[in-house]
Amino acid sequence: MPKKKEADLEPLRVDEHLCFVNRELSWLEFNRRVLMEAADDTVPLLERLKFLSIYQSNLREFFMVRIGALTHKSELVPDDRDEMTGWTPSEQIEHVLAKVTEQDALVEGIWTGLKQQLAENSIDVIDFKKISKVDEVMARKAFRDLKPMLSPRIIESGRPFPFLWNEEEYVIASLTGARTDSYVLVPTDRLPGYRVFEIDGRQKVIITSQLIQHYLQNLFKTLSIGESAVISVVRNADTFISQLKADDFDGFRTKVKTMLKMRNRQQPVELIISGKISREMADDLCAKLSVPSNRVFQSIVPISTSFAGQIKPAPGMKYSEKKPVLTVKLKKGEIMKTVEKRDILLSFPFQSIMPFIDLIYEAVDDPDVTSIEITLYRVAASSKVAAALAYAVAHGKKVVCLLELQARFDEQNNIDFSEVLQEAGCEVIFGKPERKVHSKLMLITKIKDGRTTHITQVGTGNYNEVTCEQYCDLSLITAREDVAADAEAAFEAFKVGGIPSEISSLWIAPVNFKSSVLSLLDREKEKGSHGRVAIKVNSMNDMDIMNKLIECSRAGVKVELYIRGICCLRPGIPDETENITVKSVVGRWLEHSRIFAFGRNDDLRIFMGSGDLLTRNLENRVEIFIEVVTPETREQVMKIFSAMRADREKGWVMAPDGTYYREGGGEGTSCQEVLYDYFSTLTVDAVDQPEKGLLARLFGRLRLN
Repeated sequence: MPKKKEADLEPLRVDEHLCFVNRELSWLEFNRRVLMEAADDTVPLLERLKFLSIYQSNLREFFMVRIGALTHKSELVPDDRDEMTGWTPSEQIEHVLAKVTEQDALVEGIWTGLKQQLAENSIDVIDFKKISKVDEVMARKAFRDLKPMLSPRIIESGRPFPFLWNEEEYVIASLTGARTDSYVLVPTDRLPGYRVFEIDGRQKVIITSQLIQHYLQNLFKTLSIGESAVISVVRNADTFISQLKADDFDGFRTKVKTMLKMRNRQQPVELIISGKISREMADDLCAKLSVPSNRVFQSIVPISTSFAGQIKPAPGMKYSEKKPVLTVKLKKGEIMKTVEKRDILLSFPFQSIMPFIDLIYEAVDDPDVTSIEITLYRVAASSKVAAALAYAVAHGKKVVCLLELQARFDEQNNIDFSEVLQEAGCEVIFGKPERKVHSKLMLITKIKDGRTTHITQVGTGNYNEVTCEQYCDLSLITAREDVAADAEAAFEAFKVGGIPSEISSLWIAPVNFKSSVLSLLDREKEKGSHGRVAIKVNSMNDMDIMNKLIECSRAGVKVELYIRGICCLRPGIPDETENITVKSVVGRWLEHSRIFAFGRNDDLRIFMGSGDLLTRNLENRVEIFIEVVTPETREQVMKIFSAMRADREKGWVMAPDGTYYREGGGEGTSCQEVLYDYFSTLTVDAVDQPEKGLLARLFGRLRLN
């Protein structure tokens, strides 16, 4: 389908929107950085294949969520304009489609190169247009094995076209001769996506949908097969969940279940075609599927390339193993005592999450602990955290669990866990439909001799043992009572579907997160060229925050932004953002932590927590941040900034025009490798026994300072 090129679209009106980038185009720039990892020869071959698969998966989710939302917006408020660029929803969609078309050519080149390098390493992705006789024998047998599981159907001319499920792959072909405008359709949803064989020392990868396409004529011996391709429909996932109000928690859970059924049946926002078909056939499919013709993307690349895990790797084809290290050298019964003496910071995936899970079990075994309260957003399929909470209930502890049902694409998993935890005896509550609880907070309450104490944990990422080995996140555990008071107020509010109104130590969105950031930015602005700001988040688009950062830059404040994904602020614009730098790190692990640092030396204040600088996080979600106050934890957090600042291997620098480039000469500077070496050697040992005597107390004080 002909599509507009980026150059043909209305140019950005720089006089009105000089300092800003459209959110959607900024996200596409991020996904391009993911794609460039697939093109990087220094990345192991199978890891490059994974990055290509991640790029594809990211893009499909982007269409479901962002293009879905813009599609709804273009219908409901067509004249509404993006505050960053002044574009209407339809104009934003046009720019996105042009950029995706531009990236498609890059994807095809990378896929072709990867297939060639795989072949050079004795791994053949079968190309059925050039299949050898030996491979044909193998493929024919694979098809015979598959054939009993196929459910082909004929769609005659004039008959209703069947419903195609979201993201499922279908083999489709036209019928020639008397059956003009008729098709055959073969679903592949219940079939393995790939099969890998080994013949004479070479691995052979057969993509199931392409195998069916190749032998399609064998299924319809009395019919004549014409053009064929593999197709997939991507449907709108913007389901207006905020409108699914209910009077009680169980009612809300029922509403979310209904929403999940609606999502899979919503209007298509994209049609992906793997293979080449005529313009006429593509237009006919658009009409039958109600897909706009400019939302059709044809490519030689398979719809999914997620078969790297099926291949037996040779040395050097995957990253060298770097497992999280158990750095907390504490025996059973020592964790809580240690936290009562000093804060503990865990940095994932460099350090193990097990000390956090052990903390829950230790709390259960402590007879003075009365309750454990926690927020859960995304948990692992076989969650050790959920198992620990069920264990706590079974041993007489009160467990309150806020389980957020609106964790996008994890809703069903969270519904299932909510039912399991309720059956175990936990008090399960949910966030309000209009305000997602995205915070990562746990509170342990202990009463001994009439005195109540607490241990509080605040994190930047989810309580998920799987993603803790894939995402770069922080978890701070403290016995500070000022923090516990705010955490207690938060949970009390959650129980009645609200948010705390008065807090003093924590940042909680939407109560004081945004106002606190703006206030500390003002503080640095007053210092002029002596001011300093360093922020690490995943995304930023809030106009109030960005305008305040521009004010800081004008005043001479040095602002370092480390933003993995969306960044709608352009750095380096003379007299506006010339004191702002933006860097994005895309590497082996997903950068996910959110950290704020304001000031220098003794005037330095550091915060970490769950929220990005998107307006939704600042104003429409419940996010929680904690201040990092002890010398050891502050040093560890600032090490992250220094490592990212020096990264010229995996760091991408944002140019004033919104594009990104890599600085040269960066071998050996990957911040993730540097931080693995740093955090994997930091150990937490048991606190010393109380020291006696003047000299012992004096030397202890000197060590602390």
